[in-house]
Amino acid sequence: MRDAKLISIAGFLVAHGVQSGCGPALRNQLARRDDYLMMIEELGGRVANVWKDLRPTTKSLLEKAWQSSGLGGPPQLPRATTYDPRSDQELGQLLAALDEHAQQIEVTSGREAARESRRLADSCATVLGQQTQSAEVFARLIERAHQGKNYVQVDALAALMPERLAPSELCELARANNVVVRALAQEALTQLPTSLLSVLLRDPIDAVVARQALERQANEFDSEEAQQVLRSRFIDGEESFD
Repeated sequence: MRDAKLISIAGFLVAHGVQSGCGPALRNQLARRDDYLMMIEELGGRVANVWKDLRPTTKSLLEKAWQSSGLGGPPQLPRATTYDPRSDQELGQLLAALDEHAQQIEVTSGREAARESRRLADSCATVLGQQTQSAEVFARLIERAHQGKNYVQVDALAALMPERLAPSELCELARANNVVVRALAQEALTQLPTSLLSVLLRDPIDAVVARQALERQANEFDSEEAQQVLRSRFIDGEESFD
């Protein structure tokens, strides 16, 4: 009973402090949170349900992104120090719900009416791109950006691929069905150090795309190291790399 009373008193003091003694910064933060909650509710049941299940850290990232995008600039967020697959899942589910809502609005009310929903979805996609280290997520974001003719976002994702993805994951994307994803992954592979590509030649699955990247390094960029790797690996073979 005593513990319950203490909790009640503490709750009252915290609430009283928030209502009467908090500074302008905290009041503004609380007001923004209320605005976001109202906005989420207006985006429909699916978006609201996904939002409800997000962790506070994920919500905070999105709120910062939406705030900065509303000021006319791209979201500027610190990259996570460790990769969080659960964040990928949460952001991916919210992005799907936001895209669905924006599409519904566009069909019923026109593209202009869907502008705000698209902005929120694009910001969510940007946050996901800045956090992920998943080949599957990169492929999905590239396809989405290309379909939306957001070529700036396509270029941004392409630039991140060599940094974020392991060589084997780049090889996976270089075999993708989507021609844009495939081309960007092949370009990213060509940018890898020759020594890494030479290791991939030993893999029966990745060897073909690794060899193609080495051929580009040797022929288009006159890389002597790549030429040497190809000669030593395939000497006396039927293929010609000159």
